[in-house]
Amino acid sequence: MYKNLEYISTIGMSREDWLTHRRNSIGGSDAAAIVGLSDYSSPYSVWADKVGLAPEKEDNEAMRQGRDLEEYVAQRFTEQTGKKVRRRNAIIKNPDIPFAHANVDRLVIGEDAGLECKTTSVLNMKKFKNGEYPENYYVQCVHYMMVTGCKRWYLAVLILGRGFMVFVIERDEDEIKALIEAERNFWGYVSDKTAPPADGSAVTAETISTIYRESSDGTMCDVSPLEQNIKLYLQYKASIKQLEESANEHLNAIKQYMGDSERGECSIAKIQWKTQQRNTFDFKRYQKDHPNENFNSYIKTSTSRPFLLTERK
Repeated sequence: MYKNLEYISTIGMSREDWLTHRRNSIGGSDAAAIVGLSDYSSPYSVWADKVGLAPEKEDNEAMRQGRDLEEYVAQRFTEQTGKKVRRRNAIIKNPDIPFAHANVDRLVIGEDAGLECKTTSVLNMKKFKNGEYPENYYVQCVHYMMVTGCKRWYLAVLILGRGFMVFVIERDEDEIKALIEAERNFWGYVSDKTAPPADGSAVTAETISTIYRESSDGTMCDVSPLEQNIKLYLQYKASIKQLEESANEHLNAIKQYMGDSERGECSIAKIQWKTQQRNTFDFKRYQKDHPNENFNSYIKTSTSRPFLLTERK
């Protein structure tokens, strides 16, 4: 490890203070998103979080299980490898790269190395075939080596109910330099509070809709500088429509051939086309049958901002 690292203790730190420190630099979980290798974040969504425009992410069951099982994963790592590990309850900062920080799961005792503990669903089993593992895990480990200076990082993954795997990631100076450059460029957007280019991911779309969820009455925006974007958007939408129609042509041929069969099989696919029933509440009919009841307390008002782009003919 580097000798000039700064350690900000997280023992007794409030969640508000922890969030402030996290927003002041790039963490390991941000790194994959910044280089476009995350399914859950994007450069735009990370930027919005860092500049305080995005709400804090709500805790979910997967996140809770990951925290609760972290100690178990670390114990399994020691059991399998014989290597002992210890916690480092601190935010690690490197003065040479002030835009980055590391909250590491464990450090390996007696070795210039760390450990990342992961818990994942059996639905992700295919990502671990032939000794492979997800790219976002790799980038996170590279980020930690970038900040700490460690020579290697271990990755221990618990696949719930199916298996436990350990991977070794050796330090690669070219990868480190590339990640430093990518994170430095990204942090320029944060420092200037200028949004990075929006990509086409669902998480970016959701972030934009969250930031700009309310419209201003009657305002008009001249979008002439974006005519090329509008042109390409219309072209892609037309292509999607054509592809959907082509796909549905083949889908309808399959359904016609199957008739009333519930299942179908061939060498490349399995098909299920089974009758299902769903019960729904007919609110309009209930209102009609109970005209004197006041339903105001049961009506939930939601706000949306539909986007409608119409081509001029």
